[in-house]
Amino acid sequence: MVLVEGGTYDLAVGFKKEGDNVVDKHYNVTLDDFYIGKHEVTQAQWLDIMGTKPKGFVGGNMPANNVSKAEVLEFIKKLNAKTGENYRLPTEAEWIYAARGGNQTKGFTYSGSNDLDEVAWHKNNSGMKAHPVGEKLANELGLYDMTGNVWEWCSDTYEDTGRLAYDNTTVTNPKNEKGVFIVSRGGAFNLEWEGFFSINPLNHPFWRGTNRNVNHPESNFESIGFRLAKSK
Repeated sequence: MVLVEGGTYDLAVGFKKEGDNVVDKHYNVTLDDFYIGKHEVTQAQWLDIMGTKPKGFVGGNMPANNVSKAEVLEFIKKLNAKTGENYRLPTEAEWIYAARGGNQTKGFTYSGSNDLDEVAWHKNNSGMKAHPVGEKLANELGLYDMTGNVWEWCSDTYEDTGRLAYDNTTVTNPKNEKGVFIVSRGGAFNLEWEGFFSINPLNHPFWRGTNRNVNHPESNFESIGFRLAKSK
């Protein structure tokens, strides 16, 4: 786990529609310190905790993909029982802050670089498959694969009324629990358009829904995995 020092940032992602116009919605977000996984949880770690192999098991340092959010929550429950810790999924706000490099951010378009190939497995270099974690460059905080490889489940839900559904534009440790569908972040090995991978949407002015996906909590795809977080 990597300690992410808290701070305040402009969560300038998401949009709301006003008539025929799409208008950016900004949130002034403050986060406490938290920990986040250096890597996506691997299939070997999944097997160790769950005693079963995820669908499409390859093993070793491959990300634990093909796992639904419901299955991930069961993994976390068993992991916490075994370790005595309080691991959880990151909130969407925590995930974005960590992907951008936290208070060490250099404002990169992607997590750790302006060159997508340096930090991400995507459609044009992945061979259309997931890769072992940690093979690309890390970002400013030493986190790997925050861009590409597999989407990562977050704890937040998605509400149809808006991309983000916080009550105020200035929020502390926000999370959205009003929707049914679950947010995932980061893009995946089977995506081609670079806009999907941006962790700084201001670098992609014609696409504000960057780096974001939503699915039913029972969904499992080879392109979705997860990483752990923990409050300090």
